[in-house]
Amino acid sequence: MTYVITAPCIDVKDGACTVACPVDSIYEGGRMFYIHPEECINCGLCLSICPVDAIVWDEEITDDNRLFLDVNREFFYSSVTGIGSPGGWDRSRSVAKDHPSIADFPKNMTASHS
Repeated sequence: MTYVITAPCIDVKDGACTVACPVDSIYEGGRMFYIHPEECINCGLCLSICPVDAIVWDEEITDDNRLFLDVNREFFYSSVTGIGSPGGWDRSRSVAKDHPSIADFPKNMTASHS
């Protein structure tokens, strides 16, 4: 059980969640952030600070956002970024790559950040 970042983060990437996370389990991709499901300690600080309500508890995810369970997990696989489980994010672990489902996602034209 963990938190999951969903579609409202795409092309916004506010980043407040990365500052709030006490274990640095939120990693930066090209178009959105991803929560590492094995590193997240379920504290909920990211949920409380996300300005676009992109973060949800995995047990409360809606059918519309179900694909983001896989997106957040698979982002770390060798077949996507190869980040694995480094034990915490820092700028050196930011990548310009996204999960293929996010790379194919329509551009968020209402995003004020990028």
